[in-house]
Amino acid sequence: MASPIRQTRGKAAYRRGLWAEWQAKWLLRLKFYRILGQRVQTRAGEVDIVARKGRTLVIVEVKARPTTAEALEAVHTRQQIRLARAAEILLAKYGGRVADMTIRFDIIQVTPKQFPVHLVDAWRP
Repeated sequence: MASPIRQTRGKAAYRRGLWAEWQAKWLLRLKFYRILGQRVQTRAGEVDIVARKGRTLVIVEVKARPTTAEALEAVHTRQQIRLARAAEILLAKYGGRVADMTIRFDIIQVTPKQFPVHLVDAWRP
């Protein structure tokens, strides 16, 4: 059984993550992205935000970190592979509607008291 302090920290981190995802979603909307899904579950794992802009399907990982460097470091190779698998699953699920689209992997870094930073094409699988 987890200690009450650990449970409190876990709940705070969860709420901070929800707030960061909300900010990231609105940043994308302001940049004229169409949000296709948030917290999308696949067999490979969860994708924070799935968006579309033109002929590009964008898989977005949201990180609430103090610096951009820390946000980039927080997306490890294993997580990149998992997100690439999740993108393949989503492409298979949506079939012909997204078959000719390109896929891009972005990171949105959310820092307290600052505007979120959108790192476009943060990595390639």
